[in-house]
Amino acid sequence: MKSLREYLWFNTSKKKEFINITPQVEEIVKKSRVKEGLCLVNAMHITASVFINDAESGLLQDFENWLENLAPHEPISRYRHNLTGEDNGDAHLKRTIMGREVVVAITNGKLDFGPWEQIFYGEFDGQRRKRVLVKIIGE
Repeated sequence: MKSLREYLWFNTSKKKEFINITPQVEEIVKKSRVKEGLCLVNAMHITASVFINDAESGLLQDFENWLENLAPHEPISRYRHNLTGEDNGDAHLKRTIMGREVVVAITNGKLDFGPWEQIFYGEFDGQRRKRVLVKIIGE
C-alpha cells in the first residue's frame, strides 16, 4: 500500500472565508500515484472546517449568512468560551456545524466526486496561519 501526507497552509486576509481547495487536493492525489484508495482532507484547527459542496458563489454566501444566524459573532459576551479572553466562541460552533474532515474515494487515480462536488476550506477565525492535512492511502 502507498501513502502520502502533505499539508496545505492558509493565512486568510479575512476573519471568515471559504476557499475551494479541490485543485490543490487533486494535485496531491496525482503526486501520490495512488490509483485506487482514499483521500482524507482534515482541518487541523478547531476554528476551521473542511466540507464538500457546490462551488456556487450564492450558496457560499448562503452558508456564511446561515452560520452567522446560527452562531452570531457578536455580542461576544454571549459565549462562555470568550470568558477565557478569546473572542472566537462562534468560530468553534461554526466549525462543528460545517465539519472537521472529508474522505473522498480515489478511482482510476482521480477523486471520485458526485456531480458538482468540490472540497472547501472554511475559515471562521482567520488572519493567522492554519493547516489542512491531506492523507492519501491506497494502491
